[in-house]
Amino acid sequence: MSQGADLKSAPLFDHLDELRKRLIICVVILVVAMAITFQYRTQLIALIEAPLQGSVNYQSGKVKVVTFNLTDQFLLSLNLSFWAGLALSLPLILGQVWGFIAPGLYPTERRWALPFIIGAGVSFLCGALFGYELVLPAMVKFLLDFGPLDTNLGLYNFIGLMTTFLVSFGLAFELPILAVILTKIGIVNHVMLRKGWRFALVAVMVAAAVITPTPDPGNMLMVAVPLYLLYELGVLLSRVFRLPPPEEAETPILGT
Repeated sequence: MSQGADLKSAPLFDHLDELRKRLIICVVILVVAMAITFQYRTQLIALIEAPLQGSVNYQSGKVKVVTFNLTDQFLLSLNLSFWAGLALSLPLILGQVWGFIAPGLYPTERRWALPFIIGAGVSFLCGALFGYELVLPAMVKFLLDFGPLDTNLGLYNFIGLMTTFLVSFGLAFELPILAVILTKIGIVNHVMLRKGWRFALVAVMVAAAVITPTPDPGNMLMVAVPLYLLYELGVLLSRVFRLPPPEEAETPILGT
């Protein structure tokens, strides 16, 4: 057998080939989802613009959403289609991720595939929905009604900012899922997370101040409280899904 054949039969190349196939499938899934969501680009733009309706200056015509470049609307449609397509295809993409790592897990660990996929997808959507329904309207209203001057909002920049904001909230709501994953692979445990609650609280307050660029403490607390509760939920889940102690894991089962 040639040296090239030996290399190709090596486990490393088998894993790389499997990874390549999974990545191709993920790209195809995302492209199909983007093609679907692109058909609803007008509705997506209107959905992102909806938080402007609460602004007094917007209702009176002092705030207008305009485009500055010829390609803005097309690029914006692609951008929105990408994020909407990613949200739509997230369960299928996570299924491919799990399919790649599942062979390296014990049979008892593989049963968490469906909860992992559903939990990650639902958490992301809940985070985006929370930001859209509760935080964005208050933040946009404050910023637009802060002064009496007329304002022209660049459509591409505005919707790009809103999209980034919603994606950030969606990712923040993945913290409990991340805590479970890191616990199961032995990187963290509930004791470490519990001891680090002070650092987590400071990080949450800083993140809330950045996400809500308003001096209103109510808006900041509206962001900070759910984020910290997510951290506490991550601590609880880390305790529930903690790895057994070595002596417990090595204890033989009676009758075997």
